[in-house]
Amino acid sequence: MLDHLIHLDKELFFMINQSHLYWIDWIIPYFRHKIFWAPLYIFIVSFLIWNFPRNGLLMILFAVLTIGVSDTVSSQWIKKTVQRARPCNDVVIKDQVKLRIRCGGGYSFTSSHATNHAALAFFLFFLFKRGQRRWRYLLVLWAIAVGMSQIYVGVHYPLDVLGGFLLGTSIGAVMAFLYRRFFRME
Repeated sequence: MLDHLIHLDKELFFMINQSHLYWIDWIIPYFRHKIFWAPLYIFIVSFLIWNFPRNGLLMILFAVLTIGVSDTVSSQWIKKTVQRARPCNDVVIKDQVKLRIRCGGGYSFTSSHATNHAALAFFLFFLFKRGQRRWRYLLVLWAIAVGMSQIYVGVHYPLDVLGGFLLGTSIGAVMAFLYRRFFRME
């Protein structure tokens, strides 16, 4: 069963990784960089401070804590336990991978990019249950786009991204629950 799942994972990886559209090849590698998303991060910080003057800084602190927890769980606990090679480092398939960026040296499962972005997106998603509904879904699409870019550039398998997305969603939901449990929304 596990062998069949890994085989399907590799087939889906190649289907995504081998696709080619010039404009996607140009923009997708940037999806991985923090600097590319700096305007969004600045917007989120500004939005929280502006709309929640009493609790905005606390929300930002919780958002940073959420990313710290998600990165630690993904990078330090899960990756070091599972030790799955990245597609671009897998000796069996690495010559077939269309690598669009430099291949990292770490392990692949779970994708920390997918984990961290999903954690932040879902922390904010669940934090704002009553207001800003339409903007919440854009955060989810953003997290999905960042995760999918990991497959496209050749550094993660789809299951790495899915696992990271599920882990990040869980951590984001728990952190939002904790925030709402101990602090009032304005």
